[in-house]
Amino acid sequence: MKIAIFSDCYLDLTGGITTSINAEKAELEKRGHTVYIFSSAYPRSHAAREGLAKNHIFPVPSCRFFFRGLSPISRRPKVVIKWLMKNFPELDSFDIFYIHYEAGCSIAGLKLAKKLSIPAVQVMHGREDMGETNIIPFGLRTIVADALNWRHSLCLPHLIKIRRDGYLASSIAKAKMWTLMVNHANAADLVLTPSKHFAKKLEHYGVTKKIVALPNGIPDELFEAEIKPRSLKSGETLRIIWHSRVSAEKRIMPFLEALRKVDGKYKLEVFGGGGDFFRAGRYARRHNLNVKFRGNASFQKVYVTLKKSHLDVLVSYDFDTFGMTLIEAAAVGVPTFVVDPDLEETVPRGGYVLSSSPSPDDMAEALNKLIAHPEKLEKMSSVLLKHRDFAKISRRIDRLEKIFKSLL
Repeated sequence: MKIAIFSDCYLDLTGGITTSINAEKAELEKRGHTVYIFSSAYPRSHAAREGLAKNHIFPVPSCRFFFRGLSPISRRPKVVIKWLMKNFPELDSFDIFYIHYEAGCSIAGLKLAKKLSIPAVQVMHGREDMGETNIIPFGLRTIVADALNWRHSLCLPHLIKIRRDGYLASSIAKAKMWTLMVNHANAADLVLTPSKHFAKKLEHYGVTKKIVALPNGIPDELFEAEIKPRSLKSGETLRIIWHSRVSAEKRIMPFLEALRKVDGKYKLEVFGGGGDFFRAGRYARRHNLNVKFRGNASFQKVYVTLKKSHLDVLVSYDFDTFGMTLIEAAAVGVPTFVVDPDLEETVPRGGYVLSSSPSPDDMAEALNKLIAHPEKLEKMSSVLLKHRDFAKISRRIDRLEKIFKSLL
């Protein structure tokens, strides 16, 4: 098959969406499929663009000075489509348009799919309502959400309007973002989500197209043949790893507050950057926490530390729909620590610690219990190693190929 991927979150970014796209592209190409990626991007030299093109990765026309968070913004979908039609006339021979995210480049992919009568599969990765809430200052949230919603409606029809309610659309800003997400999903022929709980939420708010819950995967090459279960001896230092964004939505500050109340020995290594990076560093130094901030690093470096760790941490709450870091840890038998019951779906039961609430006090209590009963860690690690094949990208692509073929 010939597959074109469109995403506003890929080039110039790190994170779950980028990791997922890279793993899928590599596995699909290994199986003989042709995969092009079109993404918004910051300006690049001619040589850099040629280097990307050799791997069938193409930056679309993007704004030079405007960006969303750390993500570059593409030009208007109309401009992107005109550029695509001029430079890639062969797109009309592609079998599937595979869309990630909900901004300009992704909208262009959806509209071009309809224009060329090519099936479009939309992946709904995350909670844009919570993303907007966490990134935008309080006084501007409604204004920004309204502007994003309006701009989106100029490109794709908004046949469904979400009103403020007592469920997830608890503010006008959140209702606007749910309106955007639902109408974007309904513009595709089929919708994928990484988890069942997110699929149910999309259906609740009006997504009428078929939704398939298809968990993310990581490269099969990361599954080393011989790995022993992680173990923690009494009195030994609990080695914890954080390899998500260091930002408000990931809740690094509440976790550091929890560490102040941990009784036993621990060491936390933090990989990644974000809006709370310097704030978290100052807090850790002020309270003499045993935390090392490594900043952004290659996955190879993260992977080396991950394999030596006892516990992986993802303490976001009502935000993440899947959590790529959790399955990266599971692949090497490292138990995970979560506070959101929705994330229990991500890893096998018995392979994680779930805090009774997202509060620092309850997180600290859960960590103290683990340190007091270190034998539990080896049991959790054994469970993960027994069932870790669930996280292989080959399993996701097996199902993805069937989904694509069903649309042809």
